[in-house]
Amino acid sequence: MQRRREKLEREKMEEQNQCKKKLRVCVATCNRADYSKLAPIMFGIKSHPEEFELEVVVLGSHLIDDYGNTFRMIEQDDFDIGSKLHTIVRGEDEAAMVESVGLALVKLPDVLQRLRPDILVVHGDRFDALALATAAALMNIRILHLEGGEVSGAIDDSIRHAISKLAHYHACCTRRAEQHLIAMCEDHSRILLAGCPSYDKLLSPHHRDDHMDIIKSWLGDKVQERDYIVALQHPVTTDIQHSIKIYGLMLDALLSFNKRTLILFPNIDAGSKEMVRVMRKKGIEQHPNFRAVKHIPFEQFIQLVCHAGCMIGNSSCGVREAGAFGTPVINLGTRQTGRETGENVLHVRDADTHNKIYHALELQFGKRYPCATIYGDGNSVPRILKFLRTIDLDEPRQKTFCFPPVKDSISQDIDLILETQSALAVDLGGTNLRVAIVCMRGKIMKKYTQPNPKTFEARMHLILKMCTDAMRDAVCLNCRILGVGVSTGGRVNPQEGVVLHSTKLIQEWCSVDLRTPISDALQLPVWVDNDGNCAALAERKFGHGKGVENFVTVITGTGIGGGIIHHNELVHGSTFCAAELGHIMVSLEGPECSCGSHGCIEAYASGLALQREAKRLHDEDLLKVEGMDMKLSEPVTAAHLISAARMGNSKADAVLNKASTALGVGIINILHIVNPSHVILSGVLASFYQAPVQRIISEGALLTGESIKIVTSDLEEPALLGAASMVLDYATRRTY
Repeated sequence: MQRRREKLEREKMEEQNQCKKKLRVCVATCNRADYSKLAPIMFGIKSHPEEFELEVVVLGSHLIDDYGNTFRMIEQDDFDIGSKLHTIVRGEDEAAMVESVGLALVKLPDVLQRLRPDILVVHGDRFDALALATAAALMNIRILHLEGGEVSGAIDDSIRHAISKLAHYHACCTRRAEQHLIAMCEDHSRILLAGCPSYDKLLSPHHRDDHMDIIKSWLGDKVQERDYIVALQHPVTTDIQHSIKIYGLMLDALLSFNKRTLILFPNIDAGSKEMVRVMRKKGIEQHPNFRAVKHIPFEQFIQLVCHAGCMIGNSSCGVREAGAFGTPVINLGTRQTGRETGENVLHVRDADTHNKIYHALELQFGKRYPCATIYGDGNSVPRILKFLRTIDLDEPRQKTFCFPPVKDSISQDIDLILETQSALAVDLGGTNLRVAIVCMRGKIMKKYTQPNPKTFEARMHLILKMCTDAMRDAVCLNCRILGVGVSTGGRVNPQEGVVLHSTKLIQEWCSVDLRTPISDALQLPVWVDNDGNCAALAERKFGHGKGVENFVTVITGTGIGGGIIHHNELVHGSTFCAAELGHIMVSLEGPECSCGSHGCIEAYASGLALQREAKRLHDEDLLKVEGMDMKLSEPVTAAHLISAARMGNSKADAVLNKASTALGVGIINILHIVNPSHVILSGVLASFYQAPVQRIISEGALLTGESIKIVTSDLEEPALLGAASMVLDYATRRTY
């Protein structure tokens, strides 16, 4: 009974194996180079007839006599070629490459329809391979792409990555290539880190006993190993003329170096015809030191590379296979830029002179390097066959991508957009340095204040640190920073973002470029302007100046400043000195001003001027009145002067009347020059000056100026809001 049961189970398993469908694999090869990578896989598939059914399609330069009719070596390897497609349009230029792709796309559908493969194996980055992948993808055939994710140069990168996006499965050679494919959103479960299939042959005993016979058959009886050069240079299709020039320089260097050289014809890419013409013009084919050939069987070619004194050119063989032998390589130009290489490769990327290439030959020829296995360990074919066995033909053919997580789109409500568009505002004051995040509506989302350092270096360092901190916090506040606005004292060139001359309050601040270091550090646009101008801009966007075409802002604080808006535009003047309102002279014999002149408004009406007068009265014991609370330890300020005047101190009242008169006369001068409709007083003294200034204007201005409105600003932070308005207006293109 037991034996009968075992027999029935064996018969059942045999029946299941017979019913199991073989995987129909189509391998398409376009040229001698890709066949060297595909042949080991083809042999592996052929050695498992119970699991796989192999179909071979040959196209491209395999079928061209000038390139050696290399399809014959496929037949010599005992592979049945199911289809031969003549797809190359001769011409060896860009148009011919495009036409060849089109011709392949015309011919491939019939072949693929007839063969009906379960999976198509495509290699590399050739334009023929792009046609294969395109046709298979459109015909809903699964694609396995070999050597995707690598980076080299020229048009090859674009073609390779395009094939990767069409392919369903990937067998790559290096860990870096695997990471590139993952970064390209390819499904990690469908990527195999296999290594290069050609390394399965390279790393089997490569010192063949007959290697000297191979060398002599191609280079002559007198040549010894490591005493010859292998040269293989292909066109760079994105810069054909330059690659032709490098080719000529390489040939000149080889002629001068005077060593026996095996030179292979370039591939069929655009520019190859011109390169062959250069070779023949220099008489290479007839030169006794050279042997020019169109094709060498791969097994013999790797023996020639293995035992060469040096390999030169831009073939991928130099940066890939040659490393397995430690053969010294000179890589010319940019065709292999980005490839991972061993220490055996010397790059001459800017190969602009014959002497530079000659010197590279002197450095490399005859050396030996440690063998590198960057591209494989000799076991890639078993891995690929195992990978093929895991393909489930019942899975949907629809390719999927693994995109990184993306936040759900937020509401497109206009109020939300306006709230989140924000600016970084910087106010560089004489005492404090302030930074704020300001949204489109003028709300200060967060403010930072630090004492303003005394030296230039410390000041710049603190500005950048505070801005960086604010940028980080802006993310948490859901604020998108559009740029940086800087408000500073002194004369500013806003076109260049340079502080030309600053006030005495900010030392070491002359001819300072603020825009460049801040923009470079934060990668944001930067606007810079005078603090008086910024106050005017703040009023125009957020305050009493909103919708007003012509107005003047006067800042009454530590100093006197301001800005002029005329026809909705800020007035800067030819040398950026406009609106220096504090330095309008109202008396020829007045007190000395900080600018060096006498009788300026600022010398009478600024906070510093009032503080100076308060201290004078205090020193003369004329300031304090009965009921006035003033501690002996506290410094005397303008506030004490105003308080004393309100409590009936005639001396203090006289000082303030003179200050108000000076400010009022100065504003009358402004009215007679620019004729604004509004004057907006800003700063800590604004509320005190409003009534007396209005009275002086009504008494002293021309009839046309008596109707001018004098208002006090409602803005708490005009300097910060003005700095922000530069960003919010210009970055959102609300003004030009």
